[in-house]
Amino acid sequence: MGLIFLGAFVQTSIGFGLAIVSAPLLFQISVDYVPGPIVLVALFISMLSSFKHRSNIAIGGLKLAVYGRIPGSILGGAILLYVSPATISFTLGIFVLIAVVISLLPFRIEPTPRRMFSAGFLAGFMGTSSSIGGPPMALLLQHQEANNLRANLSAFFVFSSIISLIVLMFIGAMSYKHLLLSLPLIPAAFFGYWSATKLMPYIPRVWMHRTSLLMCSVSGVTAILHSVHF
Repeated sequence: MGLIFLGAFVQTSIGFGLAIVSAPLLFQISVDYVPGPIVLVALFISMLSSFKHRSNIAIGGLKLAVYGRIPGSILGGAILLYVSPATISFTLGIFVLIAVVISLLPFRIEPTPRRMFSAGFLAGFMGTSSSIGGPPMALLLQHQEANNLRANLSAFFVFSSIISLIVLMFIGAMSYKHLLLSLPLIPAAFFGYWSATKLMPYIPRVWMHRTSLLMCSVSGVTAILHSVHF
């Protein structure tokens, strides 16, 4: 529950991060937490955040990213049919560390239509196979004003989480068992969201960003190290 609280807090604060913070360590507790339950919790948080920042959402700019998300999600779901828990754990760790590196990049990438489609595709592949789909879109949109960033990432995650859940249900990776695992996580996620909305005005964005990167790095390295024990 603490991992979900922390992940929801980070995602509400900077626009993404729920799966990056929580998925690698929850996967060590039970492989069933990833990706289905994490994606469902991400959908819940994204809906809350989208509603809060609804006036800042630019649907038109997200359209191509959502289109790219569909084939990416299908490919990500297909991968799950053939990979082992050790491979998933290792991949989770690698995706998290890639996300950290992306967040540190000093240059700006303009969100052209082709790049939006490509980012949506990568987000679909990564999000459906590992629940970590935020980094590609966050990289393209990271220079937006804070509320616009949170709004557009949240709106994209609403659509993308629904697409991923449909694919996961189709391949049997989101069942009644996974739903039962998800339900106890919802209150912790809501509390993390609520806490972030109250504390965001008092937490410097730079401090929050650096702290989240440190936590993500530890989480990613832990997942890679645990992959050798499966």
